[in-house]
Amino acid sequence: MLVRDKGIVVTGAGRGIGRALATRMVAGGARVVVNDIDAAAARAVAEEIGAHAVPGDAATEEGAAALVSAARAEVGAIDVWFGNAGISRPGGLEVSEADWAAALEVNVLAHVRAARLLVPEWLERGGGRYVVTASAAGLLTMLGDLPYSVTKHGAVAFAEWLSATYAHRGIVVQAICPQGVKTDMLAGSGPLAGLVSHDTALEPADVAEAAWRALDDDRFLVLPHPEVASYYQGRAAGTDRWLRGMNKLQRRLETGGLG
Repeated sequence: MLVRDKGIVVTGAGRGIGRALATRMVAGGARVVVNDIDAAAARAVAEEIGAHAVPGDAATEEGAAALVSAARAEVGAIDVWFGNAGISRPGGLEVSEADWAAALEVNVLAHVRAARLLVPEWLERGGGRYVVTASAAGLLTMLGDLPYSVTKHGAVAFAEWLSATYAHRGIVVQAICPQGVKTDMLAGSGPLAGLVSHDTALEPADVAEAAWRALDDDRFLVLPHPEVASYYQGRAAGTDRWLRGMNKLQRRLETGGLG
C-alpha cells in the first residue's frame, strides 16, 4: 500500500510503538496525526517528525469523536487508523473494578468507538484500513496480567470481526501482535519482563517496520516476533498440552525462576 499523501492517525503515539509507527508513516510520505493522552508528548513527537498533534483521550466516546473530527480538519480524509493506545494493569483476580474498566475502555472499546466513526465513511468511499496494536498476549495469554490478557484477546476478536464483516467492501483490518518491545510498559513490568522478552525484546522501530511491510500484502496477523506463529499454531493444535506448559511457566514465575 502506498501511503504517500494518505491521511493516517496513530493513537498512543507520544512514545513507544505509536511514536515509531507515526515516524515510519511520515517517512513514507503520509500526512500523519499524532494522538496521545499526554499532550506534551504528542506535540513533541509531531514537531520532531513533521506531523500534526491532536492530543486527547481516544478511548472515550467524546474523545474519539473529537479526535476524528480534528484529524479530518488537519489531514482531510482518514485513510488509515492505527489504534495503538494501550494500557497494562498487572495482577490477577484481585485487580480492582476501576483498573478493569480502564483496561476495557482503552484496549477494547477505543477500537469500537473509532470504528463506528470511520467505517461508514470508508464504506461510502469503498475502502479504508484499521490497524490494531494488540499483542502476542491477544493470541496466547499473559501470565501475571489478567486484564491485559483478556482485553488484548478482545482487541484481536474485534479486529477479526471487523475483517470478517467488511473485507468484501474494501476495508482492510490488521492486528499487530508482538511479544516484548522495549517500551515504558515493558520496563515497568517487573518479573514479567523476562517472560515476554523470551524471544528477544524488539525496538519499537522494529515493530513499525514490520507493520510497514505488512501494508504491502494486507496480511491480518502482523507478527514482529515470527516465533509467535508457531506458538499460536501449537496452542490451537494441542490446547491442553499448551496450558500445561503455561502453568509450568506460572510456577516458575511464582518461585522467581524466570530470571
